[in-house]
Amino acid sequence: MVTLKQLAKELGVSISTVSKALNDSEEIGEETRKRVKELATQYNYKPNKVALSLKQNKTKTIGVIIPDILNYFLAKVLFGIEREANLHGYNIITCISNESLDKEKESLQLLANGSVDGFILSIAEETQTKNEINHFKETIGQGLPIVMFDRVANDVKCDKVIVDDFEATYNATKSLIAEGRKNIAFISSIDKLSVGKLRERGYNKALLEEGIKPLLLNIKKGDDMHQKIRQFFKKNDALDGIISADSTSGVVAINMARSFKLKVPKDISVVGFSSKSVSLHSVPKLTIIRQHAKKIGAKAAELLIHRLESPTENPDDFTTKVVKTTLVKSKSTL
Repeated sequence: MVTLKQLAKELGVSISTVSKALNDSEEIGEETRKRVKELATQYNYKPNKVALSLKQNKTKTIGVIIPDILNYFLAKVLFGIEREANLHGYNIITCISNESLDKEKESLQLLANGSVDGFILSIAEETQTKNEINHFKETIGQGLPIVMFDRVANDVKCDKVIVDDFEATYNATKSLIAEGRKNIAFISSIDKLSVGKLRERGYNKALLEEGIKPLLLNIKKGDDMHQKIRQFFKKNDALDGIISADSTSGVVAINMARSFKLKVPKDISVVGFSSKSVSLHSVPKLTIIRQHAKKIGAKAAELLIHRLESPTENPDDFTTKVVKTTLVKSKSTL
């Protein structure tokens, strides 16, 4: 592979001149810049990123840790992170915690050893359940900034990107009440997570204001979701509305309602936190609370890159960006 030194020797100029010309420095004349670039192209010159990162004390790489790569929402957030990072000349390294506290810690330790400039992450379920945050504080203490998204730790001082989980379910529940629904259930498989708790609170507040009794179904890990929802329908035969806190139970609820000969949305309306693609798996198509996952990812990357490239700003001035959800009406509601 050709080096800067070889290019400089062939052109009869200094290594510094070649470097500046390749970076379009105004210190170098246009003719010289042109000659340098033409020769670099001829030899297919590529800068040594490792040497460059050592010199600049930067890797131009972001570590991303997500709990579950099979979660469609998280996969779309990852897409948004990578696209925004690439626009700013950054690469990403992705690790999957698989909802494990230990794997999350291992990922942080692995990448904090000079591989990345900072982290974007969503907290593992086990981490939230045990309320462990010291590994995040230790990483930040090493000079590696963290941006949390979706599932966040309020006691960790860092930038965060969240959605309006409480407000989203509050408004969705209100919309079902406005349809005249009186027996509205809340189904969740994420009740242990911060986002699941916020969504449940929004639902409860909307019902409390109307004097309607809440109906809750929490589905635990390892439970048969179809069977649990089937039993719930049998037990509550007056159901006329459902708010789903996760990406799949809303679809299952629609299909289950039809198996009980209920017409959707004439007899029962269903709203779920989901994406357009997941909503297509029910008949009729599910009305969704759309989280704008790509926007969340882009905003998280933007916050981290700004912090990495603006070291003179107040390091303790953290921000929490709230991405507004959208209630996308479809055939499962009136």
